[in-house]
Amino acid sequence: MTGLPVIIAGGGIGGLAAALGLARKGVACTVLERSSELVEIGAGIQIGPNAFHCFDYLGVGDEARAKAVYIDSLRLMDAVSGDPIAKIPLDEKFRERFRNPYAVVHRADLHAVLLEACRSSKLVDLRTSHAVKAYEQNGSSVRVECENGSSFEASALIGADGLRSDIRQQLVGDGEPRVSGHTTYRSVIPTGQMPEDLRWNAATLWAGPKCHIVHYPLKGWKLFNLVVTYHNDVDEAVAGKPVSKDEVRQGFEHIAPRARQIIEHGDDWKLWVLCDRDPILGWVDGRVALLGDAAHPMLQYFAQGACMAMEDAVCLSHMFELHAADIETALDNYMRQRRVRTARVQLDSRLIGEYIYHADGATAEVRNHIMSNLTPEQWFDRLGWLYGGTGLDA
Repeated sequence: MTGLPVIIAGGGIGGLAAALGLARKGVACTVLERSSELVEIGAGIQIGPNAFHCFDYLGVGDEARAKAVYIDSLRLMDAVSGDPIAKIPLDEKFRERFRNPYAVVHRADLHAVLLEACRSSKLVDLRTSHAVKAYEQNGSSVRVECENGSSFEASALIGADGLRSDIRQQLVGDGEPRVSGHTTYRSVIPTGQMPEDLRWNAATLWAGPKCHIVHYPLKGWKLFNLVVTYHNDVDEAVAGKPVSKDEVRQGFEHIAPRARQIIEHGDDWKLWVLCDRDPILGWVDGRVALLGDAAHPMLQYFAQGACMAMEDAVCLSHMFELHAADIETALDNYMRQRRVRTARVQLDSRLIGEYIYHADGATAEVRNHIMSNLTPEQWFDRLGWLYGGTGLDA
C-alpha cells in the first residue's frame, strides 16, 4: 500500500464509519465533506442487531448503545380497522438469537458517536467545504478534484457522497435516481404531545392502502419520531420542504381515527419524496469504489439504509486488512462481498412497501393472515439472514 491516504468523499454515517474502520486497520484517511459543518440532518432511525455488530467492530459499541432507546417490540397495526396484526418481541430471546438488541436512535446522535471517534484518531483528517467533483487515476494513485479548486492525491477514493453521488455519475453514469412516487412527511415532537394511549415502547407501523404511519420514542423518551408516508404518485424529487398540516392530512381520510389523530399532534412537518436506484453489479473502478447510498440507495421500508452503509464500512476495512498490498483487489473483493446482500435489501424494500406497508383489499387480507399467525421463533427465522450479518457475510 502506498503512503498516500484514502480519500473518502462524504462525512455522513457511511463515510465516517469507513474512515473509522480503515483507521483501526492502520490506514490514514482524509474525509472530504461538501457542507461547511460535519452534521447529520434527519430524525430517528431504527438500528437492527446487524448495526450493533458493526458498532462493536468499529470500537464504538458502548457509545452507540448509550444513545439508543431500547424498544420492546415491532408492532404492525391495520390502519383501516385499527386492529393489531403482529407483534415481534425484541426481548431476551431476540437478543440471544441475534447477539445484540434492536433499538431506535436519533440520526444526529449516531453521527456524533462516529464523528467523535474519528476526531480522536490521528489517522483521520476531517475537512469541510470540500465537495468532490471528479477523479483521475493512473494505476498507482487517484487524483481527486474538488469544486473549491483544491485537489488531493490518494491511494484510493471511496464515494460515500449519497443518493446523488458525483463519483457515481463518473463511475456508473446512470443519471438521476428513481422517484418512487411515495411522499414521506416527518415530525419530531415532545413526548407529552403524543397521545398517551399511543406512547408505546415500540417501533409501530400503521399500514393502510397506499399509506402508512410510523412512530417511536427517541432521546431517552424525551421525543417521539413521527413518519407519515403517502403513495401519491409524485414524479419529482423533493427533500426537506416545510409543509402545512393540511397537506399532510391528504391521503389519510380513509384510515382509523386513532391512527389519523397522530398527524394532528405533529408540528413543523417536512416533506421528502422517496427515491432509490436499481441494483447494479459494478460499483468499483480500479482504485475508486462506492459505499452506502452512493452504491445501493434503498427505500426506507426495511429500515436498513444506515445499517447497510455501516456494514459496507466494516467489509471495506476488513478487505484492506486482507489485501494490504493490493488496493484494487481489496476494493473488488469488497464489492463482490457486498453486492448481493445489498441488492436483496434494495429489492425487498420495494416489495415490503407494496405488499406490507401499502397493501389494499385481498392483498391486505393475505398480509394480515400470514403475519398474524407467525410465532416469535418464526419471525426470528425469517429475519435471521438480515440481523445476523456483520458486513463480513456474503
